[in-house]
Amino acid sequence: MLRSIVRLGDERVLDAMDLNALPRILRRILRMAWAYPARLLLVIGALLVATIFSLVIPRLLGLAVDRIHALHSDAGAGGLWGMAGLLVVSSAGRGLATMVAGYQSEALGQRIAYDLRLAFFEKLQRLSFSFHDRVHSGDLITRGMLDLEGVRTFVEIGMQRAISLSLLLVIGAIMMVRADPLLAGLSLSFVPFVAWRAGRTGLFLRLTWTRLQQRMAVLTRAIEENLQGVRVVRAFTARAFEIGKFDAAADVALKLSNDRITIRSGSITTLTFAFYAAMGLVLLVGGHRVLSGAITIGQLTQFLAFMTVLQTPVRQVTILANSTARAISSGSRLFEILDLPPAIDNLPGALALPHANGVLRFENVSFSYRPGVPRALDGVSFEIGPGKVLGIMGAPGAGKSTIAHLANRFYDPDEGRITLDGHDIRNLTLASLRRHVGTVQQDVFLFDTAVADNIAYGDPGADHDRIEQAAQTAQLHDHVAGLPLGYSTAVGERGVGLSGGQRQRLSIARGLLPEPAVLLFDDATSAVDAATEHRLRQALHQKTADCASIIISHRVNSVMHADEILLLEAGRIVERGSHAALVARGGLYAQVVRLQADGEQEAAPVREQGQA
Repeated sequence: MLRSIVRLGDERVLDAMDLNALPRILRRILRMAWAYPARLLLVIGALLVATIFSLVIPRLLGLAVDRIHALHSDAGAGGLWGMAGLLVVSSAGRGLATMVAGYQSEALGQRIAYDLRLAFFEKLQRLSFSFHDRVHSGDLITRGMLDLEGVRTFVEIGMQRAISLSLLLVIGAIMMVRADPLLAGLSLSFVPFVAWRAGRTGLFLRLTWTRLQQRMAVLTRAIEENLQGVRVVRAFTARAFEIGKFDAAADVALKLSNDRITIRSGSITTLTFAFYAAMGLVLLVGGHRVLSGAITIGQLTQFLAFMTVLQTPVRQVTILANSTARAISSGSRLFEILDLPPAIDNLPGALALPHANGVLRFENVSFSYRPGVPRALDGVSFEIGPGKVLGIMGAPGAGKSTIAHLANRFYDPDEGRITLDGHDIRNLTLASLRRHVGTVQQDVFLFDTAVADNIAYGDPGADHDRIEQAAQTAQLHDHVAGLPLGYSTAVGERGVGLSGGQRQRLSIARGLLPEPAVLLFDDATSAVDAATEHRLRQALHQKTADCASIIISHRVNSVMHADEILLLEAGRIVERGSHAALVARGGLYAQVVRLQADGEQEAAPVREQGQA
């Protein structure tokens, strides 16, 4: 069975299984539960009360049977009424205590799930770009929802059933041994087999749950990618291909689910057989002891009633094993993320810089995104101060955007250092660094909320005048004013209600609003037409006169007005200087200028023909 389970998935599942994870994960879950001691103790107390009432019922039944057997007078009948009343009270008490335990268990589970959701989301916000570069968001969504639900379910159901069964067995065993050691041993003879079978089933189920959770991550990833790329799928009529790919992944998940059901059903059948075999032994041996006069028929009834009380909990042992197995596999995946130390974090004693002049300096900075791959930057040095504009040009992959990533400390350089006003940025708090060094990113992401909320994302408390002023500088105000609800108009998911150029201008407005000391424009006008870009550049020149500006672009028109231009090639600065000086030098920059000028001349007749 074990090999058949693993064969359905990846053999690496076995390598990922940590046999010591069971006690470690369970201890951690119990520590989380103990953070709410009142609820946990109430659950245990209610289950203890329910257990006592459950075990009183067999005792009362045994006494009642003996009373009936010895009944010879009306006084005895009155005693039976008392027994019946006690049975009703015990049943009602058990039901009430069980209800309290169930309510408190679910409340405890929901509270722990709430804490885990906040902790998981907070950790995702802190983990570095290098982590998000490696891990697909679909897998993170699965861990934050399905795996978290597996932990919650164990707290709510599994833990309650484990406590209930343990109390029943321990207290019941004490009561039964005191009544008759032989019948007590026969009544509990199935327990070792149940424990062995539950452990074996738990291992199989854990393997299945681990592989199933991984497969669900694949399904989540497929759904997420298709929702984000639905226009590409439709444009290339790839619906059948995507459905087939999803169906193949869903089929593996279905097989794993069926295996889980098969394991669980087989285990329930086996445990039920063992339970009834033990009950048969109690009836056989107990019947002979009744006939020999060693015990009364009421005492035999007590043992049989006790086993009847155990019937439902024993049948739920497999459910408990399934819940525990899911909690282990889900908890391992969830805690793996929660325990990750962020690669980029505040160092001990980091300085919260209250004010920045805007002097940004790269000192012989080298960086590679992964070991063994070519460096994205190699020995880059430059300095820019307030009121200055630095242009950075280069072909795709030359390292332009990497400069923006390092300046914000999304990554740390492998060699060299970066300073802001003379402070190594690694010694500054991330919040203060990113407040003083703003970036208009190349990949524009807009939230599905109002235009005003997107612009004010970096400063949610900004008043409407500041929001409108930032939009005017970004040459977006006239368009927003014409929208049905103005600045309250929702932009749609990922800004689908705006054109590419409008999204870029909204992103520029968002970057301008906090008024950082250093502002980086990472290819921020690639989708903006030439006339709008000219007006935008003039407005930005006035707005950013007191801050340091870095313009990253592959277009000469975007950087030609900079005080200094850096030309990157394969992560190195190959040319630097003003536009006029670089053109006069006649090097690589001058070639780029000529090529782009020739391209504009070739495109001009086409534009004129289109206008005609």
